Amino acid sequence: MTRYIALLRAINVGGRTIKMEVLRQHFEALGLTKVETFINSGNVIFETRAAKNSSLEKKIEAQLRQMMGYDVSAFVRTEPELAAVAAYQPPFPPTPPEGALYIAFIQAPLSAPVLQALAAADTATDKFHAHHCEVYWWRAGRYSDSPLSASGRFEKLLGVPTTVRKSTTVRSLAEKYPVKE
Repeated sequence: MTRYIALLRAINVGGRTIKMEVLRQHFEALGLTKVETFINSGNVIFETRAAKNSSLEKKIEAQLRQMMGYDVSAFVRTEPELAAVAAYQPPFPPTPPEGALYIAFIQAPLSAPVLQALAAADTATDKFHAHHCEVYWWRAGRYSDSPLSASGRFEKLLGVPTTVRKSTTVRSLAEKYPVKE
């Protein structure tokens, strides 16, 4: 069995809430085992026989759409993949005390035109770096003060569904669920 981590978009935000026990039940209904949640923002850990991340994402999205009545995007990583995301050091200056590093999860690498648009969006307070299926976002101030944090502008810039986690959350997940030997 392989352990996976699903990072979900649209869980417990915008007035839509779901209890973590109910979310776990939705995952168990898919035949996934050892299902756990990590904080209330849509981080679900589970085990299943090795499968493609994209197949799991589609199954999870279909199940949640059916059970919850709205679209929830899923971004699935294996333990080693999440550990690599947490350990990756993007080429950013040190993060100032009032800033933070965020990681946006996407389902496939970005196209060349989107990478160019992302590079053009760099400012003194917002810097971006795409690596595999993640976009690292260095923010010098509060996340909510960035013009790209409002009304899904960041997701519109990327042109694909995304979910964003603070790097400290990703590191905590990777530490709590280390790669099995």
